[in-house]
Amino acid sequence: MTLLNIDELIKTAEIESKNLFEQIEETALFNQKKVLDSFRKHRVSPMHFSHSTGYGYDDIGRDTLSKVFSSIFKTESSIVSPLITSGTHAISIALFGLLRPYNSLLCITGNPYDTLENVINGDNNGSLKDYLINYKQIELDSNGNIQIDLVNKYLVDNAIDVVLITRSEGYSWREALSIDEIEIIIRNIKQKSPKTVIIVDNCYGEFVDKREPSEVGADIIVGSLIKNPGGGIAPTGGYIAGKESLIKKIASRFTCPGLGLEVGSYFSSYIPYYQGLFLAPTHVSNSLKGSIISAKCFKKLGFEVNPDPETIPKDIIRAIKFLNKDLLIKFIQSIQYSSPVDSHVTPYPWDMPGYEDQVIMAAGTFIQGSSIELSSDAPIKEPYIAYLQGGLTYEHYKIALNESLRFFCS
Repeated sequence: MTLLNIDELIKTAEIESKNLFEQIEETALFNQKKVLDSFRKHRVSPMHFSHSTGYGYDDIGRDTLSKVFSSIFKTESSIVSPLITSGTHAISIALFGLLRPYNSLLCITGNPYDTLENVINGDNNGSLKDYLINYKQIELDSNGNIQIDLVNKYLVDNAIDVVLITRSEGYSWREALSIDEIEIIIRNIKQKSPKTVIIVDNCYGEFVDKREPSEVGADIIVGSLIKNPGGGIAPTGGYIAGKESLIKKIASRFTCPGLGLEVGSYFSSYIPYYQGLFLAPTHVSNSLKGSIISAKCFKKLGFEVNPDPETIPKDIIRAIKFLNKDLLIKFIQSIQYSSPVDSHVTPYPWDMPGYEDQVIMAAGTFIQGSSIELSSDAPIKEPYIAYLQGGLTYEHYKIALNESLRFFCS
């Protein structure tokens, strides 16, 4: 395939995606106004950008940022902090904050992310298992759907304190859950077991839809600020948002009992967190558009892609299946080559902490590990699937796609 043909392939994909792009832009406009309204409601001003020291008592930047998140996600309270190191850390804090010895945790979306394995089932490392918390998971069916009947039966037969739902697909060949699907699932759980607390791992899904899981019944949602809501600008951090009574319990785990959210200083400006959040709806929109045209192009070349490129993705992750290990590695390396940072570096598989298989990552991002910036990674195992995500600008996504197709057509 010549360079001219590659350009034509991408252009055709854009033309075919016009209607989907219009829907994505409408959602971005809706969410941008939602964010702006929250900023105005809480009268965000330069005083909120200043740092704090020591204990961080009365840190107005920290406290107002949490209120802004709560308004956007329609929750009673939130913890939004640079001191949360990752999405995994945010989930861990929430689980340990809500669960007590002999309580039960049920995950209804199969295996959680690999990085949560040691949090839940680790031996002698301070895991939930070490604290005598019972864990059960219900696998997805062969089509990647939640098995409602099995969930119902388990809820009837067992006392479940917390249900964990993973919105995104992680390293699996399934579509992310839509908000409509999550709403039906939550309603079903609450009918069977009203006192069960429902936590939704919201990573990769923020601002993809006009509603968030917290708006359809989730008691707690968690996520990372170096993914969607950080807009590619937040340098670190995570959030936990939900019912105030539950957030108070989680806050005692986040800091310590008796202090909760009263402490926690940050000796740097909060500008990146506010500005990143403000830009997030647009950057998510760009990511979704890039995801669609990349899927269309690779599908036309004979590769399997997920989700279907004729639909709007339900998160910012695009899965592409390759025939062998070498093609997978070649694709990841092509994304690295198109990165603004470390484009001269060639990634290879390595033993990444928290993962069972070797992982290869294209991560030429300004913020280390930022998934809202264009990046790609893959476990080195069959089937050989690359997970492409992010894209702060649509133009960069197109350039990277062009370069990637050149790698495959040279």
